[in-house]
Amino acid sequence: MTATPTSHPQVGAPDPQRDTSPIVGEEDQVEVEPNVLPGICYFNGVAYRIGDFVQSGSELLRCEAPGVWVRKGELRPPGG
Repeated sequence: MTATPTSHPQVGAPDPQRDTSPIVGEEDQVEVEPNVLPGICYFNGVAYRIGDFVQSGSELLRCEAPGVWVRKGELRPPGG
């Protein structure tokens, strides 16, 4: 899937020194760690709500229950 660019926050690459919720593909089974708060995703220490989108590089991620990032496609610049 290729999406068109929008105003999703660019969060950069995951920093291993900061809290980032698991990132999974749309077809992956999700096993949640006991310390994960339901309804919240973290990316580099910043909290996002269920349904929020962020852009990590060219990858579009959506926060989904129970608190994981799901890959939703790639964003490419116009004409790219």
